[in-house]
Amino acid sequence: MKLASLLLAAIASLPLAATAANPTDLYQQHCLSCHGAQRMGAMAPALLPQSLERIKPAEVLAVIRDGRAATQMAGFAGRLSDAEIGELAGWLATPPATPPRWREADTAASRIQYLDPAKLPPRPRFAANVDPRNLFVVVEAGDHHVTVLDGDRFTPLTRFKSRFALHGGPKFSPDGRFVYFASRDGWVTQYDLYTLQTVAEIRVGLNTRNVAVSGDGRWVLAGNTLPETLVLLDANGLKPVKTIAVRDRAGRASRVSAVYDAAPRQSFVVALKDAAELWEISYNPQADKIYPGLVHDYQMGEGLALPGFLNPRVTPLSMVLDDFFFDSGYRHVMAASRDGQAQVINLDARSKVATLPLDGMPHLGSGITFEQDGHHYMATPNLKGGRVTVIDMDRWQVAANIATPGPGFFLRSHENTPYAWVDAMMSMRRDTLSIIDKRTLQVVRQLTLRPGKTNAHVEFTRDGRYALVSIMETPGELVVVDAATFKEVAALPMMKPIGKYNVYNKVTRSEGTSH
Repeated sequence: MKLASLLLAAIASLPLAATAANPTDLYQQHCLSCHGAQRMGAMAPALLPQSLERIKPAEVLAVIRDGRAATQMAGFAGRLSDAEIGELAGWLATPPATPPRWREADTAASRIQYLDPAKLPPRPRFAANVDPRNLFVVVEAGDHHVTVLDGDRFTPLTRFKSRFALHGGPKFSPDGRFVYFASRDGWVTQYDLYTLQTVAEIRVGLNTRNVAVSGDGRWVLAGNTLPETLVLLDANGLKPVKTIAVRDRAGRASRVSAVYDAAPRQSFVVALKDAAELWEISYNPQADKIYPGLVHDYQMGEGLALPGFLNPRVTPLSMVLDDFFFDSGYRHVMAASRDGQAQVINLDARSKVATLPLDGMPHLGSGITFEQDGHHYMATPNLKGGRVTVIDMDRWQVAANIATPGPGFFLRSHENTPYAWVDAMMSMRRDTLSIIDKRTLQVVRQLTLRPGKTNAHVEFTRDGRYALVSIMETPGELVVVDAATFKEVAALPMMKPIGKYNVYNKVTRSEGTSH
């Protein structure tokens, strides 16, 4: 396991004590009361390898040694030796001897309802001059908080503590009133942007990949990596409705890689991390029946059928998907694997229709679309190569590869700007943003707002006039830039703002942002 090997290397550099206590005993003595039996989390987050995999080994050691500011996590420097801290950190990076379990009953028992959704006021409670559609939800990973920002004045309306390590981007109800968060250790939160209050929370698993909200606003679907399940929730209060075990056609369990809503299709589309399959789950009550086995004649209704409503319809693939992106009509997905394969899948025919020459690791989930000269284009950054690839979606061909200073994670644009912004945060040039002219497919400007720091994740105001850039440091900043002149107009202190999400752009499915 990558985390375990990195921690072992970090631990090897620590000065050794004559003796070090057994890490199991250390956990029982110092950690269990907050982090729970089997490290599954209680009043404090889970400490499973899946929960810690994106935290740098040095940070794990530092948190055990120094604690976390503004939390009940006290540091153990002075109580534990460096060797003991190292042993404990290494132990946390390995799976428990007894695999932890999370069942439907655990999910149901975890639900917390703070407010009655039926009693919420029909209109926003904040000032009338605040546009509820131009709010930004800013996720601050440095101290696990969320800021709700007025996108007209760039002033915070509130800041509240979130669950540990929010992941996968928040999702919004179709009217923009509610935002739903998923944490890495399995908590799903419903938050009301009209009253700035948490409505409900529920723990759907031990490690959650992301959530999607249905286009009719009725459902929330959460995809887990531990256990290997999909959990369907009533969006109005997060009541659990159904748990689907994720098993391939041979019955083997698979983690969920990604869950997205395909609103025009009235369905969720799910990529699996360990199986060469793509699932589509319809939330249309009139969906056609599903025939999972061999059928001699569909017209005769032969074979064992499942209801098409809220059951997975499986498309067999020739590769395991890591990421995918919809075309504008939601008939096709462009899909990529971790081993450099990429193809186009028709969701109606449930088959591959084209192969795309996308090597490296394209980050399709951060792609954008745009139209130019009568053609429909999709553009994606690459996690392993310093380039943005532009795909002609009318011909399913690569139209251009645009060189950037290094591998990037986020690409963003807006209908009202001719430019697309991409970072190079996966490289030594993490402080450099490249600005691409969508008309010429050329880089026209490179921008460094804070030299030496991570400049990444651009998101636009609803009118496209301003671009908000995250300085992903602890402490960090949110920098507001004029999208036409590229001049800085404001900066707000933040604690590692890993992402910010504009309500209007998300609910209208802007072509310049992820959905």
